[in-house]
Amino acid sequence: MIHERLRATLSGWLMVPVIFLGSVGAIWQLVSSIRDFSGPAAVITWAVALVLVSVMWAGLFIVNPNEAKVLTLFGKYWGSVKRDGFHWANPFLTKRHISLRVRNFESSQIKVNDLEGNPVEIAAVVVWRVTDTAEACFEVDNYEHYVKVQSEAAVRNLATQYPYDAYEEHHKSLRGNTIEIAEQMKVEVQERLAKAGVETLETRINHLAYAPEIASAMLQRQQAGAIIAARQRIVEGAVGMVEMALGLLSKHDVVELDNERKAAMVSNLLVVLCGDRNTQPVINTGTIYQ
Repeated sequence: MIHERLRATLSGWLMVPVIFLGSVGAIWQLVSSIRDFSGPAAVITWAVALVLVSVMWAGLFIVNPNEAKVLTLFGKYWGSVKRDGFHWANPFLTKRHISLRVRNFESSQIKVNDLEGNPVEIAAVVVWRVTDTAEACFEVDNYEHYVKVQSEAAVRNLATQYPYDAYEEHHKSLRGNTIEIAEQMKVEVQERLAKAGVETLETRINHLAYAPEIASAMLQRQQAGAIIAARQRIVEGAVGMVEMALGLLSKHDVVELDNERKAAMVSNLLVVLCGDRNTQPVINTGTIYQ
């Protein structure tokens, strides 16, 4: 693998007057040689010198903040320049621009089956930046396209490892454990992008939903689960209230109830406490004994 090597360059502000004076001097000497008929050797020498000095202008380049230049010399990696400013280097170097800024990539909505086989739609946002300019240029064909493809592949793979919603405690799900899922996604995306010299700063799921063809059925399932959980909570609370009522009646000697009357009282209290509608009281003027 080709790794980044930082290279030092000469200051462009220093080289501009040097090249300018060299160009003026070469032109002056060339004109003087032609005017004084100094011979073809002198004319050719100063003409070649003028060409070489003119070529040196191509060595000037600018590096903006949070940018870099990747330099290659006749197909061989020469080094990278990350220090912003006005620089001069070998004019025969090829200079490729690389941005070091933090960038966002928002994946498209991908339809994939979760762990339980339910089709879901998922999309994610990946925050990334280039850290190794040499790997970004030479290890992959197009590092921006590589980030896009590998990020979507990581999102698709992660979605198949968890269910959309967990119906059992202590089980992770895409909807219920978004922070943990995002951290795992970051690790997986980084593993895929490391070879391209890219660092993953953050990942998060920005869209998660059942596919339209099963959305209504899953909604009914969620509603049923919520109703069952609520009823279970209500029954637990009602049993506790009945137990408390019987205990207080016995403790304060309000009334002495036998097993049959306790059963009738428990039945009435559970109906009142667990019913989803207002109860209609019935006054008993008689007795349960014959």
